[in-house]
Amino acid sequence: QLKDSEVKEVALIVKGDVQGSVEAIAQAAEKLGNDEIRARVIHAGVGGVTESDVTLAATSHAIIVGFNVRANVQARQAAEQSGIEIRYYNIIYDLVDDLRAAMSGMLSPDLRENMLGNAEVLEVFSVGKASKAAGCRITDGMVRRGAQVRLIRDNVVIHEGELSSLRRFKDEVKEVPSGQECGMAFEKYQDLKPGDVIECYEVESVARTLEA
Repeated sequence: QLKDSEVKEVALIVKGDVQGSVEAIAQAAEKLGNDEIRARVIHAGVGGVTESDVTLAATSHAIIVGFNVRANVQARQAAEQSGIEIRYYNIIYDLVDDLRAAMSGMLSPDLRENMLGNAEVLEVFSVGKASKAAGCRITDGMVRRGAQVRLIRDNVVIHEGELSSLRRFKDEVKEVPSGQECGMAFEKYQDLKPGDVIECYEVESVARTLEA
């Protein structure tokens, strides 16, 4: 879209987990560009992406970027209806690099996340002296052992890592599909609470291409 239109200014809405991250992203974004194109942050705030953020993006033709936060259900639905893309990041350099690439027409990132599915934590129980596991329901897609996972609480990412265990009943399994319940334990992480969301994804390497 940026290449095909005569955009001189890229409008951004920045949402992040803490004020320091939001300010750093806004400052870095506004340093990008040249005398032909530049980025302008029209709104920045702490917390998950809301429906009002999506409405502002639609009226301002803005890009929404979330740093260690997620959109709530109403915002996701509004974004789908409006055709607004919400991009999620957990490394400021990657966010700025992607924005620079988009502004210069190089849209292929080095790494691309493929979302597999989400699970909701229903209950938490102890397994052994120092370990905890979560009883979960897969709400959409599927969860696969060996994939990357994030723990999300109130639309904020609080942990990233891998599963140490994925069980159906008492058996270790490779994957669990949507609608089924299972047990999960995180590698070296115990702070689990009912209502948390577990996001499962894979990272795919993508070769950069330069267009003539």
